[in-house]
Amino acid sequence: MWKLLGWQPSELQLGQFQQLQDELRSWNARLNLTRLVEGDDFWIAQVFDSLWPLVSLLKAAPPVHMIDVGTGGGFPGLALAIALPQARLTLVDSVQRKIEAVRAMATTLGLAQRMEFCGERAEKLGQDPAWRQRFDWAMARAVAPAPVVAEYLVPLLRPGGRALLYRGQWSPPDREQLNRATRSLNARVEAVEALDLPAGRGLRHAVSLVPVAGCPHQYPRAVGIPAKQPLGG
Repeated sequence: MWKLLGWQPSELQLGQFQQLQDELRSWNARLNLTRLVEGDDFWIAQVFDSLWPLVSLLKAAPPVHMIDVGTGGGFPGLALAIALPQARLTLVDSVQRKIEAVRAMATTLGLAQRMEFCGERAEKLGQDPAWRQRFDWAMARAVAPAPVVAEYLVPLLRPGGRALLYRGQWSPPDREQLNRATRSLNARVEAVEALDLPAGRGLRHAVSLVPVAGCPHQYPRAVGIPAKQPLGG
């Protein structure tokens, strides 16, 4: 797995990944955070899938500021916090119980001192001056359509930042709809990478966006509107 990734965790990092798996087992018994906890479900579908789109960062380990929107059980945020020891990460989820569980796991893993945790809707964060245009990287493994996720992420990016959308299947119509949505956000699709995950875990795509100007102030729209009326539709 690590050879395919082109990056090898240190002994400390490998121990933290193993400890994270133990923490997920424990928390899952109480909260049902994720079904992907054992074997390849954890190591490939969670850890590897979180890391592969950012392998260039893994090798350089720059002091970037990242935000994971809709972190759920802590992915990709916790995996990136382990793999990028110079990074600062903010993990966001609208379900407060999930954020408290992820905060507790990060504390146990010794990561919390360079992390923030926020139980809030992405639409509200994007309109808050304390969060807007703050991050080098904004990412989401959310199941919402790509134009919806783009509207959540792009307003959070500083000039020169990048948004990363983790996707499963991807098609030309998906690309065209996202192109239309990003034009509204003053952003563009920079790249789309595809990878077949090891152990038959399926085809994944990583879609990166870059701002070309400041995001118009009306985005993101009010809570629930991006999902009900996606841009580019």
